[in-house]
Amino acid sequence: MNKSNLFVHTDAWQILQNEIYKLNKKEFHLKNLINTKNRLKKFSKQKCNFFFDYSKQRIDEKIFSNLIDMSKELYIREKFSSMTDGAIVNQTEKRAALHTATRDFSNKKIIINKKNILPDIIKERKKTKQFSLKIHNQSIKTQSNKAFTDAVVIGIGGSYLGCNFVYNAMLNNYKAKLNLHFLANVDIDSFSKVISKINIQTTLWIVISKSYTTTETMANLNQVMMYLKDNDINPENHLVIVTSKGSPGDDSSNPSLESFHMFDFIGGRYSVTSAVGGVPLSLAFGYDVFESFLKGAHEMDEHAKNAENNKNIPLIASLINIWNFNALGYKALGIIPYSYSLSKLAPHIQQLSMESLGKSVTQDKDFIDYNTGTIVFGEPGTNAQHSFFQLAHQGIAFPIEFIGVINPGYKGKQSKFYGVYNHQELWTNMLSQAHSLATGKENSDNSRFFPGNRPSSTIIIENLKAENIGKLLSYYEAKTIFEGLILNINPFDQFGVELGKLNAKNIRKEIMEKNKNKDYEIKEIDDTSKYYLDLLYAKKFL
Repeated sequence: MNKSNLFVHTDAWQILQNEIYKLNKKEFHLKNLINTKNRLKKFSKQKCNFFFDYSKQRIDEKIFSNLIDMSKELYIREKFSSMTDGAIVNQTEKRAALHTATRDFSNKKIIINKKNILPDIIKERKKTKQFSLKIHNQSIKTQSNKAFTDAVVIGIGGSYLGCNFVYNAMLNNYKAKLNLHFLANVDIDSFSKVISKINIQTTLWIVISKSYTTTETMANLNQVMMYLKDNDINPENHLVIVTSKGSPGDDSSNPSLESFHMFDFIGGRYSVTSAVGGVPLSLAFGYDVFESFLKGAHEMDEHAKNAENNKNIPLIASLINIWNFNALGYKALGIIPYSYSLSKLAPHIQQLSMESLGKSVTQDKDFIDYNTGTIVFGEPGTNAQHSFFQLAHQGIAFPIEFIGVINPGYKGKQSKFYGVYNHQELWTNMLSQAHSLATGKENSDNSRFFPGNRPSSTIIIENLKAENIGKLLSYYEAKTIFEGLILNINPFDQFGVELGKLNAKNIRKEIMEKNKNKDYEIKEIDDTSKYYLDLLYAKKFL
């Protein structure tokens, strides 16, 4: 094992181990820490119109300084910069990880295998712009010579989660030119719900799959093709394909209106700024809006790459996560945006974080004896307060990231209740929750006692315009990668996704045989699975 690559063996982490115990002292309770002089000024950063407040985290200046020193010992920022320049950082799959290149508008070269990749990326951007413009100006119409009104994204995981988040985040600031819908789950009721919302005659279908072999996506595509055929619609007039070069979908014989390429150096959960998000989002809002989103992401990328360690927002956030989960023993992270437009953020970060960081071996393939990844979940405030904040305040403690938006998307007239507008009431709750989690409240009645000392950070963006959504996306991507680099794991592979898929093959084979021959006896699977399949075929309890 190469111990020099492990954060637990750095000098700074050894010093930090001696700092944990003092946090149990009364003066280090958050209710006292947050009242120390200039606490907010010392423990907050603002850059790119993006404000990050970590003053309610269980750290002091010495802890923070040593966390920064640890990142320097491990050359974390240099490794991040190397990634953006095209280094093969995904060692298990021998790939670069260049999602940052999809929003790079400089003239620099990024070389992989002696080839500059930026011209291919620019080519896909231009193609996206031209195609979306033709749909909007009705140069391209439906089979029945009508304007397209809706588009359905067929894809799962990274092929839809990021796009779904961004689409919902922008809806209150930009009028949708096409309404987006998402068909991810293979559940037939998901298909039923989608088709109940659309007019098939004016709907575009966008199938997104890097491999073009993902079972759920291909099953849904097959269902859609049957649906189109039954309604006398030729897929050549209504289907768009986004896939990697050389995949089964990258074939001119496939019936489609247009096709776009994604790249093997971009993982699905990092792909929303590629054609994966570019095609549907440009169709929804126009390419110019999508480009603003890209430029916002690029601005945060540049900050993550170039800002000094002690001023680097996503790096600081990742160090706090390492501290919380490996020193203080927290097991979960709540993502609570006080903006309903950001209601799809938590599901996206859930995949981004848990698929990237849920690993059990180091980059050197040694088994790990420290914590990697954590449970990530979330719900918009104030809904979350009436759902799981009982646990947050009086049950098992977990850190929270609050997210506030200064200006809401809604520009209409607001009423007052108790002299307060709705958006102000939203902020009232966000501020009071963060403060109450930190301070707690003493009470002689134990059932009304709040221990406090529960950490949180707060992120503030100015509004929900495209560039700010891009910054928020890039912040979480960079934070995740920084954390992976500190943990010395590969945040770009996802072999844990595969085992269930492999085991499903045997079950699928038995179902296929039963479908061919109703008298076939299911046998080549475990007894429990056989019992459940018997229920499925009986369509009732036995």
